[in-house]
Amino acid sequence: MKKDLQDLTVLYGRHACIAALQNPKRKIRRTLVTKNAQHKLQDILPANIEIVDDRTISKNLTPDAVHQGICVFAEPLNDGEPKIAELGNLVVLLDEVTDPHNIGAIMRSASAFGATAVITTFRNSPAEGGVLAKSASGALEYIAYGRVRNLVKYMAVLSENNFTLIGLDGEAETEISSAFTAKRYAEKYAIVLGAEGKGLRGITKENCDILAKISMSERQESLNVSNAAAISLWEAQKHLALAS
Repeated sequence: MKKDLQDLTVLYGRHACIAALQNPKRKIRRTLVTKNAQHKLQDILPANIEIVDDRTISKNLTPDAVHQGICVFAEPLNDGEPKIAELGNLVVLLDEVTDPHNIGAIMRSASAFGATAVITTFRNSPAEGGVLAKSASGALEYIAYGRVRNLVKYMAVLSENNFTLIGLDGEAETEISSAFTAKRYAEKYAIVLGAEGKGLRGITKENCDILAKISMSERQESLNVSNAAAISLWEAQKHLALAS
C-alpha cells in the first residue's frame, strides 16, 4: 500500500462504501470498483473511480473480506468524545466490547431504532475499520462512533446532563421492558452493555442508575451482545415514542 494511504480507513462492501461516498463529512481519497460493480452502481458512483479487477481490491483487504466489487480509501471520521449537545435522547455505551463485528451490528441497530451514537473505550475496543463498517451496513456514516478514555467519567457527564443510565446485567431483577419507566420523568437514556462473557465491569455497574435483564428460555444462558443491544434499543424506542 502506498505510504500516503497507510493511515486511511479501508472500507469495502456496497452498503458501507456507498454510505461513505454519500457522507459529506467523509473525505474520500481513492475508490476502486470492478466493471461488474460499476455497471450495477453507475447511478451512485462518483466520476473519479478506478476500474480494477477483483484481485486488485482483494490485495488491500484481509483474506476473508467480502468486498462485492468495491473498496474505498477514506480519512477516518472523528472518533473522539461526542459533544453532549449532539447526542439526542438515546445513546449506547459499550464497556470494552472488543469484536468489530458486534460493534458494527450494534451500530446498525442503533441507527434503526433512533439512537444517535455508540460510544466505547479507547482501551480494548477497535477504531473504525472495514470489518466494523461492513457489519454496520452503512450506519457508521449515519450515527457517531465515539471512544472515550474513561467510560465511568463519561457516564458521570451523561448523568449530569439528565441521561438515565441503564446497564444490561443477567443477574438484575428489573426487566428491560420495565427499566425505561422505573425512573419518573426520565427523557434521555444511555444503554450500557459489556463484553460477552465478562459483561459489565463492577465499577461500570455501580455507576448505572438501573440494572436490567432480558428474560429468556432456560435453554439459553445469554445472548450475543449485539442481539441484547437490539432488544434494548427496541424497548427504548417504544417508550420514547409513547412519551413524546
